[in-house]
Amino acid sequence: MYEQASREQLRRMYAEAWRKRRSGDALEPLERQIAELVAEHPEYQPMLEGPDATLAAEFTPEGGRSNPFLHMGMHLAIREQAGTDRPTGFTEAYQRAVHKLGAHEAEHAIMECLGTALWEAQRGGRMPDEQAYLECVRRLA
Repeated sequence: MYEQASREQLRRMYAEAWRKRRSGDALEPLERQIAELVAEHPEYQPMLEGPDATLAAEFTPEGGRSNPFLHMGMHLAIREQAGTDRPTGFTEAYQRAVHKLGAHEAEHAIMECLGTALWEAQRGGRMPDEQAYLECVRRLA
């Protein structure tokens, strides 16, 4: 049976991956991906270097703070989609966006498409529309 990790466990995983990278410890494949993302986001590094307050922090739009874990998680999801070509055609659209915008900026632009697809699915009580999402990503290039 699959056990979902709690929010605190997921946040600790980010902090631990970053700690391991900084100390030169061996990293598991997912930890390596996370540590690379943290390296690309220096604004999140201090938060992960003293994670106790971060573990319980609420990141709400009303509080004026974006959620760094959601942000980095979306990067991971997009990279996974590019690696698996899901939805079909995503890898090509991703690569075109990367060619036009650069890797990191392309992923930030794709996040807007992904966020919209997820929000519309949640609002409508249905699965995300993969084709609408893919078309949004294609328009970036």
